[in-house]
Amino acid sequence: MPKFVFNTTDASQLADSYDLVIIGSGGTGLTAALQAHELGSKVAILEKMPKLGGNTNRASSGMNAAETQVQLDHQIVDSMDDFYDETLKGGGGLNNPAMLRYFTDHSALAIDWLAHHGINLTGLTITGGMSTYRTHRPASKAPIGGFLVTELLKLIAKAGIPIFSDVKVTELAKTGDTVTGVVVSHANETRTVNAKAVILATGGFGANPEMLLKYRPDLKGYKTTNQPGATGDGIKLAEQAGAALVDMDQVQVHPTVQQDTPHTFLIGEAVRGEGAILVNKAGERFTNELDTRKNVTAKIDDLYEGGAYLIFDSKIRAQVKAIDFYDAVGLVKHGDNLADLAKEANINAENLQTTVARWNECVKAGSDVDWHRTTGMDLAIVQGPFFAIHIAPAVHYTMGGVKIDTQTHVLDQAGHPLAGLFAAGEVAGGLHGNNRIGGNSIAETVIYGRQAGQQSYKYIKSL
Repeated sequence: MPKFVFNTTDASQLADSYDLVIIGSGGTGLTAALQAHELGSKVAILEKMPKLGGNTNRASSGMNAAETQVQLDHQIVDSMDDFYDETLKGGGGLNNPAMLRYFTDHSALAIDWLAHHGINLTGLTITGGMSTYRTHRPASKAPIGGFLVTELLKLIAKAGIPIFSDVKVTELAKTGDTVTGVVVSHANETRTVNAKAVILATGGFGANPEMLLKYRPDLKGYKTTNQPGATGDGIKLAEQAGAALVDMDQVQVHPTVQQDTPHTFLIGEAVRGEGAILVNKAGERFTNELDTRKNVTAKIDDLYEGGAYLIFDSKIRAQVKAIDFYDAVGLVKHGDNLADLAKEANINAENLQTTVARWNECVKAGSDVDWHRTTGMDLAIVQGPFFAIHIAPAVHYTMGGVKIDTQTHVLDQAGHPLAGLFAAGEVAGGLHGNNRIGGNSIAETVIYGRQAGQQSYKYIKSL
């Protein structure tokens, strides 16, 4: 089957006005556009980068949801309350309670909405901080991000929704206190596009060293997993328009990022979720691999060894198709046996063999007596060839951003909605507290992307 290619609309076709302008073409923007279009809004998507999809393209593990039919099909009985409690705990109790409750209670509906559109996430895995398999992914085990972007773009193309790339929004147009459009720049020309409503779906600021230095100077020198366009533009636009910001100092560092090459590659949590372990240079485990990202990152940094090593076997590899890509770009070390792997990765061979044997006993017993890991223990590390990936922490996600309510209205300093302006996805702060759980970002793009599409339509209809 030929690879799907989405053709963006030439900027010369950008109309003077739309019902709704969406800034950003990641999962949030595409979801919001499709939802608003199906309700009857005339929509345009503006993307400053030449490539569509934003950071969503880089997501690999899956989409969290609770009480889904997919879970029941896998004989998993889950609870939205458990999902809420574990996300709240993972976020250090700093999550906005109303936003989190809306998020967890609408997660299964989001899975259903995708399925209704032919986007089926019937596979399951698990991520750090979660107690059960609620991370939904394609049955093929393909990385969730590229899969979701491609399938949404197919629907966007079928619906005839225009996406304009290489078009940068430089300002939100306002009439009085109401947002009434955007000022755009393309090919050195600037113009105003009128809109009854605007949705910010621009992502976070993980690729903006200056903003990171402003809010988290302790992260100076960290590499990032973000695509180059994640520079906080939407946050700046909203702030200039009078929006309040929240949790701007809450920046997540992802523990498992391969960064020995010119480009960084996030090694998704699903690798650990399917059974991989982490070892230091001495070949020894040093943490519960599926603790929260914040805690695992701290344990790796405390080694002072420039990172650690993911260790897994052929069975685990078969459960995570993304590893084939990691291998193709030269990130994976191989060994016919553990001793060969240790030599290849420069790890203590004797200790590695002892560590893996002990881990396999823990898997067999269903109890990790050393680090109290309770999930991702279905597969032992027994079937060669064996593999290792060197990883180290890198800036991954910015939990802070524009202040919104559960209806995705952007709020001012007094907590009042800025008329005509909505925001969803990583550009918005408050949902994740001080640590985002793996699998919750893709869930957020769909859950709150849908909400932004619905509420912007409702606002437009009221005018």
